[in-house]
Amino acid sequence: MDDTSTPEPRWLNDEERTAWLRLIAVTMLLPSRLESELKRDAGLSHFEYYVLAMISETPERALLLTEVAARTNASLSRLSHVVGRLETQGFLSRCTSPTDGRASLARLTEAGWAKVVASAPGHVEEVRTVVFDSLHDGQVEQLSAICAQLLGALDPQHVLLGLGERLP
Repeated sequence: MDDTSTPEPRWLNDEERTAWLRLIAVTMLLPSRLESELKRDAGLSHFEYYVLAMISETPERALLLTEVAARTNASLSRLSHVVGRLETQGFLSRCTSPTDGRASLARLTEAGWAKVVASAPGHVEEVRTVVFDSLHDGQVEQLSAICAQLLGALDPQHVLLGLGERLP
């Protein structure tokens, strides 16, 4: 007779289950809402905008593709397809890294910078409308703290926040 038993699952209590279902609903609804706004107002997918935004936030407006992939949580294959589309549209150019000839760099073009500048106000307004307008200041701080805790478990190296950046 085997005396090893399978431990009982740590089921969610009612409060945890409600919080979990609400979190899942937000994570399902928010991306499609942001996608709709960006497609309608900027002609970009949410992921395309995110790639452009991540690159635009660097001082050189250029980033290694491996860094873009890490910051956007994308495979290099998916990123390569998106970068190709953004290149075709004239928003990005790809070149070899000046410091590592084996690595590729994505550089925002002037048209890409203009696209980010033109798209950002509408995107920020949508984020404000669907997230922050319904919260008071204390809840914004709570949301930030909760997300920091969750990111600590999901992304301990804080890659999605930017290389070297750490949560407080």
